[in-house]
Amino acid sequence: MRKGFLTFAAVGLLATGSMAACGDNGGSDQAGGSTDKKPKIGVILPDSKSSARWEGADRKFLEEAFKAAGVDYTIQNAQGDKSAFSTIADGMLTSGVTALMIVNLDSGTGKAVLEKAKSQGVATIDYDRLTLGGSAQYYVSFDNEAVGKLQGEGLSKCLTDKGAKSPVVAYLNGSPTDNNATLFKNGYDSVLKPKFDSKEYVKGPDQSVPDWDNAQAGVIFEQMLTQTKGKIDGVLAANDGLGNAAISVLKKNKLNGKVPVTGQDATVQGLQNILAGDQCMTVYKAIKEEAKAASDLAISLAKGEKKETGQTVKDPEGGRDVAAVLLTPKAIYKDNVKDVVTDGFVTKEELCTGAYTKLCADAGIS
Repeated sequence: MRKGFLTFAAVGLLATGSMAACGDNGGSDQAGGSTDKKPKIGVILPDSKSSARWEGADRKFLEEAFKAAGVDYTIQNAQGDKSAFSTIADGMLTSGVTALMIVNLDSGTGKAVLEKAKSQGVATIDYDRLTLGGSAQYYVSFDNEAVGKLQGEGLSKCLTDKGAKSPVVAYLNGSPTDNNATLFKNGYDSVLKPKFDSKEYVKGPDQSVPDWDNAQAGVIFEQMLTQTKGKIDGVLAANDGLGNAAISVLKKNKLNGKVPVTGQDATVQGLQNILAGDQCMTVYKAIKEEAKAASDLAISLAKGEKKETGQTVKDPEGGRDVAAVLLTPKAIYKDNVKDVVTDGFVTKEELCTGAYTKLCADAGIS
């Protein structure tokens, strides 16, 4: 991993010199896991439809870390099913995991799972998404408001580059049950709302996409385009999957490349859309670093050890400070797509296929 890509983000965080916040969540046994059991880590991923990252990156990097540490582990995917999520958690707890890491599907389901783990003295980590009102001792993610801010700044830059005058901007927000989607929107609103208020930009349709479902996003965006009689000049799409759904509709209307679209996750599809000129930018979150931070904590907890993070984040629903590790995201445009390849997140072989071979060469990807 190249230096400078990721540093711990302290914006909006409260520094903490100890893990006292964790101690409030169930005492020393729960905070560090049970020491009389063989260390075993359970990880529940949310789905494989909303983003390619969960199976394509997170699983791989977490497995590598657990294997290197020589600890037992199980990683399962709930595939967007809340009932399956709970069943998987029950199975992991029954199997004797000593640390449980979850990416919640919604805070209600996540909270119930975390409470059950806590009652059994199993240490817990919220991975990527904070469970509102939950009881996880740690939260490992990116600075998600910073992600949204980069998206807002990116869309503004691309609209300026196109010389747009009073552009109509539509929002395709993430799932309303995902706290990260709220944080992303806070971030891009901080950039774009002042432009709406000053009449520099015109606020267009603004809609959340249930469960980050890309198929629903396409239907929603088609309705947006019909509603505005084709007058949408920029699309703030919360991730690459939603962005690609909008691009597919724009292609049908011969508007692709003319209407800037944002994204997030630096997926192969998103990067190819950027190289083709159909997507304005994406946000790169080096999952390898996020997975490393989370796996380091999970391995320690599974062995009954605590770790200090030096940071906390406030749970707005539970009102508590959660020990946190937040990483810094990076904006990716056509001129720095190569940085994602250099960083090892995607390979040239994955990205530079068929028609994208020449586009990769033009972008300096060798």
